[in-house]
Amino acid sequence: MAAPTPVVPQYITVHLGAPDSNAKNITVPFAQYIKNVASSEIYPTWPENAIRANIYAEISFALNRIYTEYYRSKGYDFDITNSTQYDQFYVPGRDIFENISRIVDEIFNDYVVKQGQVQPYFTQYCAGSCDGLSQWGTVPLARSGLTPYQILQRYYGNDINIVENAPIKSNTESYPGRPLKLGSAGEEVIDIQRQLNRIALNYPSIPTIPETYGIFEATTQKAVKQFQKIFNLAQDGIVGKQTWYKIIQIYNGIKGLSELYTEGISITEAQRRFSTVLKKGDTGNPVRIIQYYLAFLGYFNPNLPQISVDGYFGDETRDAILTFQKLYGLDIDGIVGRDTWNKIQDAYNSLFNSLPDEYKRYSSLIYPGYYITTGARGQSVEQVQKFINAISKQNPSIPSVDVDGIYGPSTEAAVKIFQTQNGITPTGQVGAITWNALAKGYNSAT
Repeated sequence: MAAPTPVVPQYITVHLGAPDSNAKNITVPFAQYIKNVASSEIYPTWPENAIRANIYAEISFALNRIYTEYYRSKGYDFDITNSTQYDQFYVPGRDIFENISRIVDEIFNDYVVKQGQVQPYFTQYCAGSCDGLSQWGTVPLARSGLTPYQILQRYYGNDINIVENAPIKSNTESYPGRPLKLGSAGEEVIDIQRQLNRIALNYPSIPTIPETYGIFEATTQKAVKQFQKIFNLAQDGIVGKQTWYKIIQIYNGIKGLSELYTEGISITEAQRRFSTVLKKGDTGNPVRIIQYYLAFLGYFNPNLPQISVDGYFGDETRDAILTFQKLYGLDIDGIVGRDTWNKIQDAYNSLFNSLPDEYKRYSSLIYPGYYITTGARGQSVEQVQKFINAISKQNPSIPSVDVDGIYGPSTEAAVKIFQTQNGITPTGQVGAITWNALAKGYNSAT
C-alpha cells in the first residue's frame, strides 16, 4: 500500500543483524546508506560504468524493501537488515570512497523498474554467479564499453527502465493511522480492495470486490472478514493496523513483489487510485469534499474563512487550508496531504458529534462524516431514505423507498438515479457531495 508513485525516503532504518537477531536499529540518511553499502560491497578502482550499474542495483534493492514494506509487514520495526544473507552489507562508521560518494550524490534518487510497472525492481545481485547481477561480472562489461543501463539490461532483461530524479520525501508507514471500516473512503480503501482481489485469486473463498470508487461497502467488509478468518485474525470486518499489514504481507508473498519474477503494480493500476495530495489548481469532487468540511467548520469557527463549495482549489481554498493548518498545529504549506486530510475529517466529526444545543435539531440534516453505503444501517440511512421520498413526491422518476434504516438495493438504485440527474458520479453511495445535494432537494420539497 505504498504510494502510487514511489518516492525516495530521506532516511532508512537498518537492523544491524539478521531479521530475528537481538541487534539494534539505526536510522540514517538514505543517500549516506547507499554510499556505505557501495563502499562496503564494490571497489572504487572499478570502471565508473560498473560502479554506477552496481549503485543502481543497490538503490533499487533498498527502495523495493521500503516500497513493499517487506519487513514492516512482518511486524518488524525496520526497513532493511545489514545481513548479506538477506539484504545488503552496511558497516556503521566505515569510511566512504570519494568517487563512490560523488556518484551516489548524482544518482541516489534514480532506480530500476520493469516497463509498465511503478515499484522499484527487486534487483537481486551477488559477488559471484547468481540469478541476478554479478558484481564482479560488471567489470569486464564496463571495460568492453557498455553503459550502466546496458549492463543492467544484461542481468535484468531489456524490459527495464531507469526512473530518474524521483521525489524525495519523509517516508512514513503506509498504515493510514485510523481503522478502515464500513463507510470509509479514499486511496487506502482502493489499496485494500485491489490487494484483497488479488489475494482472492489464490483464496477463492474471499469474495471479489466490484468497482466501488474507493468506498468501503458491504462486499469489502465481507472480504475483510473472510481474510481475517483465513489468517486467524479477529473477524470484525475492520482493517486495523494488524489486518492492514497482514494483507500487505500476504499480497507481497503472492505477487512476489520482492522476487525477480515480480508481477508488480502496473502503471494503470496506480493511475486508478485517488490523488494523495490536493493542491492549488486541482478540481473535482475530492476538492468539493474538502471545501464542504471547511465551510462547515468555518460556520462555527470565526477564525476560519468562509469558502465556496465549487470544486476548484483556488486562492480562497488555499488560504482556508493555510489557516486551518496554523490553527491545528500542522505543517503550513496550503496542501492537503494525509495529515491535513485526517485532521480536517477529525475536526468535522468532532464538531458534528458535539454540536451546540441550538443546532441539535438540525443534526439529522448534516452529513454524518462517513459514506452511507450498502450494508449500512441506522439513523443516517433512515435520513437518506426520507430525503429520497420527499424528493420523489416532486420528481416521480426517482422511486420512493421504505424508511427502514437498511441501505439495500432499492435505496442504492434510487440514489443512483438522483446522482445521475444531479451530475454526480452514480456510485450509489452517499458521501458529502451527494448528502448535501439530497438535503438541498429535501429542503426544496418540504
